[in-house]
Amino acid sequence: MDYITYLRSMVGHSKVIMAACGVLIFDHENRLLLQLRSDEKAWGHPGGFMELGESVTETAKREVFEETGLRLGKLDFFGIYSGSAHDRKLVNGDEVALIKIMFTCREFEGELAGDAAETLKLQFFPLNELPEIWTPQQPVFRNLISGNSGPFIE
Repeated sequence: MDYITYLRSMVGHSKVIMAACGVLIFDHENRLLLQLRSDEKAWGHPGGFMELGESVTETAKREVFEETGLRLGKLDFFGIYSGSAHDRKLVNGDEVALIKIMFTCREFEGELAGDAAETLKLQFFPLNELPEIWTPQQPVFRNLISGNSGPFIE
C-alpha cells in the first residue's frame, strides 16, 4: 500500500499536509514540456506527491518518469509554494494543504510516453505560446514568465 492510500485509510478525505514536487522541463529549443492532465483536463507541469522514504529530487524524478516516460538529469531548484492559496480539494474529494517544491531541468533522456491514467497529451511549447494553465499551477507559471530570477518562495 502506498503512503497516500495508507494515510487516507485513516483520515478519509480530511485535509492533510502533503508534500509534492514538480518539474519545469525545457528542451534544447527552450520550449517547456506541458502535460494535459486526465483528472482536470487542463495543461500543467508534471509532478506529484511524495512517498515515504523519498527525497524531493527522487519524488520529482519518479513522478516525471511515471507521467512522461522521461528520465531526468540534473535538477535546479526553482521555488517552493505553500499556504492557504495552495490548498486544494482533489477530484476524488481528498483535501490537501500543499507544500510544492519546484525544479527546472534541461537534461533528460527517453521518449515521451505518458501514463494514460494521468496524462492525455504531452507537448513542448515556446514560452510565448503557452496554452491556458490549470488554475492551481498558475503561480508557478507567472513566476516563470515574470523575468525575475528565483528561487521563488510563496
